[in-house]
Amino acid sequence: MNLIPAPYEFKQGVGYYKLSDNPKIKSEFDLLLVKLTKSDKADILIKKADLPDEAYTLDVSKGGIEITAGSEIGAYYALQSLRQLSGAELGESSVPICSIYDKPRFSWRGLQLDESRHFFGKDVVKKLLDMMFMMKLNVFHWHLSDDQGWRIQIDKYPKLTEIGSKRKYTQIGGWQSKEILFEKHEGFYTKAEIAEIVSYAKERGIMVVPEIDFPAHSASAIAAYPWLACREIETEVPGYFGSIIPERVEHNRKWNRTICLGKEKVLQFVFDVIDEVCELFPAPYFHIGGDEAPTNEWKKCPCCQKTIKDNVLKNEKELQGWFNNLVLEHLRGKGKRLIGWNEILEAGNLDKSVIAQYWTPQRDRNAERHVNSGGNIIMSKHQSFYFDMPYAQYPLKNTYCHSLQSYGVMPENIKNVLGVEGENWTEWTADSEKLELNLYPRVQALSEVAWSRPESINWQDFLSRLDKFTPYFELFNTNYASLDVAMQKSKIKRAKIQKLFYKGDPNYEVKLNNMLKQKGEK
Repeated sequence: MNLIPAPYEFKQGVGYYKLSDNPKIKSEFDLLLVKLTKSDKADILIKKADLPDEAYTLDVSKGGIEITAGSEIGAYYALQSLRQLSGAELGESSVPICSIYDKPRFSWRGLQLDESRHFFGKDVVKKLLDMMFMMKLNVFHWHLSDDQGWRIQIDKYPKLTEIGSKRKYTQIGGWQSKEILFEKHEGFYTKAEIAEIVSYAKERGIMVVPEIDFPAHSASAIAAYPWLACREIETEVPGYFGSIIPERVEHNRKWNRTICLGKEKVLQFVFDVIDEVCELFPAPYFHIGGDEAPTNEWKKCPCCQKTIKDNVLKNEKELQGWFNNLVLEHLRGKGKRLIGWNEILEAGNLDKSVIAQYWTPQRDRNAERHVNSGGNIIMSKHQSFYFDMPYAQYPLKNTYCHSLQSYGVMPENIKNVLGVEGENWTEWTADSEKLELNLYPRVQALSEVAWSRPESINWQDFLSRLDKFTPYFELFNTNYASLDVAMQKSKIKRAKIQKLFYKGDPNYEVKLNNMLKQKGEK
């Protein structure tokens, strides 16, 4: 069976059905992405059936191919499975006689792209969405604001893109490097471009969930509107990523990344931005970030301290919880739920309806309590789903062989896990070549653990099917990591690569991968 992700049920028959070069497809669904025929002599017949939304059946016999589905997306998923089984794009034409019943394990099968640190543009995003569609991933988490760049048009606050979308320099060389590249980096999406991408994704059954970070990771917004901060200090959009600040931009030590939570004007700004963003994204979710929020400015700010006192809050953590609850209620009025990174659970006063995205590499007992007491989480644990990290640190097997129980989710509470999601932070990813290397074949592993039932998870079988899938990367002109990179066996080489990633050359795996491909190694 040459199919990723592995289906719920697969029964192999005897023989093959030969598919014509231009198979005729007849469907009871209006499938806009497929050329349909009205002929009764169709090669592929698609019927409506009483099935869950994303489920389908696929039956291949010597007489033809029949698909049933409960929705358009179920029918599309069946065709994506048929696409791989036939190998038609790769020059094959014989489909194995088989019977498939398929449905997803999780409703949330996500992939995130950070375009604040590096902006890629809509063509790169559409190419990513096409691969997500093929892999039956259905959530595109779009990180559109952070300290290093604001990437979405907001009409009421034009300086967010006039100023906040541009920076003069970028840190290079890894987390522990002070090296900087003095080149302008800029870019943002207009509302028309956002609408185009949301529509493109919807056609492929993909929901786009925006992330606009508050109250922290807001330095680009503060550079545009200094009054957003507790102290109004003129700053530039920073181009460094970690705690090590390059010496030649030492003056930027004055910047702070956290907005003031004690000014009505700032709260109104947040609601105004959310309102405009929600108009563009119909998804019933909104991601506010909320992680890594330093409290030092709030502790010194008379406005924040007054808010703490007036609302009988215990401390600055509860101040952030109070703020998140305000945003949550605002979103609830729009029929949306709030998502935040798991640090937001540190606030004891946070509304229990919040969805926590569990990312931190260290164990978080707050996240465990949340999911095991009925709260929803999305699993994005650093060790398994942070695709921006080198394979030398987190090999491909980490993604495929993760365990929810090992991260504190009790078996009876797995029902509270909405799903899993891979993260692509782009501090050290400046181009699509590096982006694709980080993504593939991790996305293929992600798709299987998100879609397939646990009984179907088999590492060696996956590797065999991945080998058969690899020609698609070449066909789509997509970069990917060879297994010698994705599963580096030498501990010495892994240690060297990790050291270079943190200080020296974060792109070393790209160079190594290119060298191995030139030698003809997979």
